[in-house]
Amino acid sequence: MATGWAPDGAVQDQIDATVADAVARARARQGQQASRERCAECDAAIPERRRIAIPGVQLCVSCQEVADRRNPPGGGHNRRGSKDSQLR
Repeated sequence: MATGWAPDGAVQDQIDATVADAVARARARQGQQASRERCAECDAAIPERRRIAIPGVQLCVSCQEVADRRNPPGGGHNRRGSKDSQLR
């Protein structure tokens, strides 16, 4: 694959950095609260497996889906930039 001036593995490095940033943002959003047994929004029971899989969970799956649609994850940064910005 031709990458121009980029060193070998640069694309994979960008992918790894993007994934690491997304994981860090998710962990920061999660907080250090104890998992709830009942949803903070609708008071539905939160299954034990969900509480174990997601420490600090506050919402049931249905309410979490609504919250995710309301607050979509950030688009991140364009690490490569455009060709125009590289030529200046």
